[in-house]
Amino acid sequence: MRIHIKIFISLLFLVACSPYEKLLKSDNNEDKYKKAFEYYYKKEYDKSSSLFEQIASYYRGTSKGDSILYFYAKSYYYQGDYLMASTQFKSFAMTYGRSEFAEEAEYMSCYCYYLMSPRPSLDQENTITAIQDMNMFLVKHPNSKYIPECKRLITEMRDKLIEKSYMNAKLYFDLSRYKASLIALRNSLNEYPDTKHREEIMFLVFKANYLLAYNSVHEKQKDRYQETMDDYFGFISEFPNSKFNKEVEKIYQNTKDALGIEKTNNNNNNN
Repeated sequence: MRIHIKIFISLLFLVACSPYEKLLKSDNNEDKYKKAFEYYYKKEYDKSSSLFEQIASYYRGTSKGDSILYFYAKSYYYQGDYLMASTQFKSFAMTYGRSEFAEEAEYMSCYCYYLMSPRPSLDQENTITAIQDMNMFLVKHPNSKYIPECKRLITEMRDKLIEKSYMNAKLYFDLSRYKASLIALRNSLNEYPDTKHREEIMFLVFKANYLLAYNSVHEKQKDRYQETMDDYFGFISEFPNSKFNKEVEKIYQNTKDALGIEKTNNNNNNN
């Protein structure tokens, strides 16, 4: 047991006294500058980022300042720390706006948020930030080589927001919260009128209105059934050959029965 403890202490001593640890504790900024790039090109990004961080303020405003901050950001990027990388790329672009790396840094700041954009079922704050930042990039750099990629990524992320909106709205419907689902479904259509789920969402609006009317108190039923009728005509005018037609016509007939439309027509015919 004592032997194991001695070995452990010896290993700790070796780590504490490693050239890298000694360099971190030293005041030799020139050595740190050289070794930071050595570690970077060896893909030891955790070490390079630590050294770049230590010397960034020392070289700020010098000819080496921009490359240090730029590779400091890239060190975080290659470690997969996209939030920190984005922050540092943005800081670089603001500090060294005339650098040859400035445009790339601005793009990378946006791209890092794209990489943090999760699947549609999760919170889309990073997706929204990425879209906003990329749109600003398009305006600021209309001739950039990154324009095609920005547009492609914006489309991809917008599709994700559309999917998120659809999933949230449909969830209310699936939970039989028809009043809330109507608000969410209509908001989804208003915000993303070109959604690939347009047909289904319009059908769900129609069906939710009917179910809301059916489950309402008597005083509110007539107005809600009438809204269902309005939704019916809007739906069939846009999707006359819908895959939902069988259920749509059944609901429509039930709605007419509830409003007494068939009875009125029959009475008129008898007269």
